[in-house]
Order: sequence, then C-alpha cells, then structure tokens
Amino acid sequence: MNTPNNTSGKMTGYRWTICAMLFFATTINYLDRQVLSLTWKDFISPEFHWTNDDYGTITALFSIFYAVSMLFAGKFVDWMDTKKGFLWAIGIWSLGAVIHAFCGIATSGITAGEWFVGFEGAREAISHVQNIGRVASVSVVLFIFARLILAIGEAGNFPAAIKATAEYFPKKDRALATSIFNAGATVGALAAPVTIPVIASVWGWEMSFIIIGALGFIWMGFWVFIYNKPEKHPKVNAAELAYIQSDQESTDPVEEKVEAAQESKKISFKDAFRYKQTWAFAFGKFMTDGVWWFFLFWAPAYLSSVYGIKSSDTEGQLAIFVLYAITLLSIIGGWLPSYFVEKKGMNPYAGRMKAMLIFAFFPLLALLAQPLGHISYWVPVIIIGIAGAAHQAWSANIFSTIGDMFPKKAIATITGIGGMAGGIGSFLINKGSGVLFDHSHLQWTTVDGAPLLEKFPQFATEHIPEGFLQSLTDSGSVVVDGISTGYMIIFSICAVAYLIGWVVMKILVPKYKPITDL
Repeated sequence: MNTPNNTSGKMTGYRWTICAMLFFATTINYLDRQVLSLTWKDFISPEFHWTNDDYGTITALFSIFYAVSMLFAGKFVDWMDTKKGFLWAIGIWSLGAVIHAFCGIATSGITAGEWFVGFEGAREAISHVQNIGRVASVSVVLFIFARLILAIGEAGNFPAAIKATAEYFPKKDRALATSIFNAGATVGALAAPVTIPVIASVWGWEMSFIIIGALGFIWMGFWVFIYNKPEKHPKVNAAELAYIQSDQESTDPVEEKVEAAQESKKISFKDAFRYKQTWAFAFGKFMTDGVWWFFLFWAPAYLSSVYGIKSSDTEGQLAIFVLYAITLLSIIGGWLPSYFVEKKGMNPYAGRMKAMLIFAFFPLLALLAQPLGHISYWVPVIIIGIAGAAHQAWSANIFSTIGDMFPKKAIATITGIGGMAGGIGSFLINKGSGVLFDHSHLQWTTVDGAPLLEKFPQFATEHIPEGFLQSLTDSGSVVVDGISTGYMIIFSICAVAYLIGWVVMKILVPKYKPITDL
C-alpha cells in the first residue's frame, strides 16, 4: 500500500471533494436526461407532430437501452476502474446529448432532401413536408438513436459513483455520501426548468441540448486531475485514510495482500445471480426506478395536458422548480439510517431497511394527487414533490445495501444488474403511460354521457382539427377529458410500488448477511 504524502495528524477531508465531484456528475447526468422532457411538448412536438405514444416510445426505449447498458456498465467500470470508467461514461453521454440537436437537420435531409441547412433552415424545410406521418416517424427514429448514445454513457454514472463512494467512505457514512451525490439528480431536475425552456425559447431547442451537453466535457477536465485512489492520493493523509478504512476487517499485511488479490478478480453474472441479495436489490430497483423516471419524464407534460400550463410559461417553470425543490428533502435519506445505526445500535442493513420502510409510505400520497387536483394544480405539484423526495431517500439507501452485502470488487457489477432491472421497470411504465394517455385522451364524453367518438367520428383522427374541441366546449358538449383518468391510474401504480418492493426485499434478505465467498 502506498503512503499518502500528507501525514499530518489532523484528518483531511478530501473524501468530500470526491463526493462533490460525484454530485456535479449526477447533476449533469440529470440535466442531460431532462432536456427532452422539457422541450418535447411545447417545442419539438409541434415541429415533428409527435403524439404521447411517440414520446412514450422514445422514453421507454431509452429505459431499455439504459437497462441493458447498466448490466454491462458495472462490469466495464470494474474492469476500467473508477477514474477511467467515469471518464468514458460522461464523455459518451455528453456526446449523445449533443447529437439530439442535429436530429432536426437529419429529419430535414431524409424527408425534404435538405441536408446542408442550419437549425432554422431545417425547421423551415420540415414545415413544407406534406407527409407529416413520415416526419414524425423519421424524427422519432433519430431521437431514439440519440437516446441510445445518451443511455450507454449515462449507465456508467451510478456504478462509477457507488464504487467511488465505497473507495472513499466507510460503510457507516456511505448512505450519507450517496444521498449527497444522489441529490445531484434533484438539483439537476431543479435547474432544468429554469434554464432549458429559456435556452429553447431564445436560441431554439437544439441549443438547449448543445449547451447542457457541453457541461459534461468541462467536468471531465476536472476529474482527470482530482481523482485517484485514497491510498495513493497525496491530499489524503494517514488519519483520513485510516478513517476511510476503519471498517475493514483485516489489518494484517499478509491478509491485506490476499484481499487485494481477491479484489483484482472480477465476478461473473452467473456468480452474482446465485445470491438472494442480488435478487433483492434488483427487485427493489425494478419496482421503484420507473416511478422516478415517470415523474422526471412526464411531469411537464402532465401540467401541460391536464392544466394547460406549458414549460415555456413562467407559471410552468415555477411549478416544476417547486416540485423538484421539495425533493431536496431526500437528504434525510442519508441521515436517518445513520441515526438508527449510531443511536439505536442497529447493523447497517437493518437501519437502512427500517428507513426504507418509512420512506415507502410517503408515495401513497400520490393516490390523492389527481382527486385533489381540482383545488389547485399546486396540490399535485406538492404531492409529486414529496413522492419524489421519498424516492430519492429510498434510492440512496437501496444503493448502499450493495456495499453492506458485497465486497468492493462486486459493487459496480451488482449496481449494473440493479440498474438493468430498474430500466426494465422504467420501460414498462413509460411505454405504458404513452399508450394509456393517447387512449384516454380520446375518451372525452358528452353531456348525455355518450362517448365523443360515437357522436363525432371525425374526433378519431390522429390530429384533431384546429378549433374542434373549443367549439364543442363552447357549446357545452364536452364534459371531461379522459387523460386525467389515465394519470390517476399511473399515480396509483407509483403509490404502492415502494411497499411492494420493500416487502419482497425483506422476504429475500430478512437479516444482515454479507457475502464472504466471492
């Protein structure tokens, strides 16, 4: 083991610098992910004629790409190690983010034969294409490709961040460190509505992808010089290194060499799936990741579809900002298990599971979001914010259960498996939501209770004639838009997902049982 250059008696705090870097990486990660959700409804859809199902397909396939990539991202990070693995990940996803900006030009080239045009020229060319169905399908395919690149890179963020946390923090502090860097997701989502729509309004939706995507390349420049293993880093002194390694069982030099040799061995997927701990983590992610992604991808569209509040409006930006500001309460997710461990004497796994059970009850409030929405749109905004905070608190702890149970060499791989499971769950909820919302949006009813489609067959067209709905509303014919019911169905699924996930995890791993035979 190399001795750090700084050997002063007072413990340094360089681990928090690393935690800050992980926080900023996660912030950028979620900013890049959020650009599409804040631009598609009000900026991109009018240009490409997208439906809810089109958007649902794009987000659902992103979830699948992310899921499959997560499966391999963990092993990639284990193979490349933390520093290089993170550089590759953020470099790829930043490139993918920028590629989105050129989907309009590519659509113009394919549908209108105009390739060598700028962003404005592409919009002009596309507006003259008569076959709007072709414009929609071509643009959807191009955005799916861009999301593929984004997903491949973004899949590396959490495996690398969790591995870095395990390298720089003892077990008792990992939930806190994870909750801090995981709060970057909230801060990214918080910054998004007050920056992205403004950029899109002033310079075009394309520039929002380019400007936000460029942040990742800036982060890479800092990471190259800031990160190294704690035992090799000159800014980590002996006291801090001893604290970081305080929960390691072995102190004998011979045993340390044996452990180091074991750490260099990589585990296979077959070995990983032999353990109930792997299945417990994967199921917990499967049940709950999709909830957060639904809130992330659909909240702006929800306000636009149900309440007529656009993300480009100040009112809409404020609502989304407040929603994600509330999720900052998730920092409690790192403090509560530490309280159970240090004050109540629980082992780390028991403390985390108790905290997760408490957090699992808060999403039940989502059952009231739609029924109470008639009071004010602020009611569902606040409820969704609380549910989002509960998710982030839950997420910080479920990630930390990996470090409780598995040796360091397996952490990124197990994280990847859980990410794959979470991505599958996210695919199901995003694709299902798009289909459900388009279907329920056409379930308008008339005063006499008859479905609108029966009385007005022209309403079945994919693109409703301009002014048609308004004329019906003015005459008192339209009573209710079924899309509100569609959101109620999805909110109900989100509400119970965490309790179901917790129960199954508890059944699979009822007590603290670390893996010792890998």
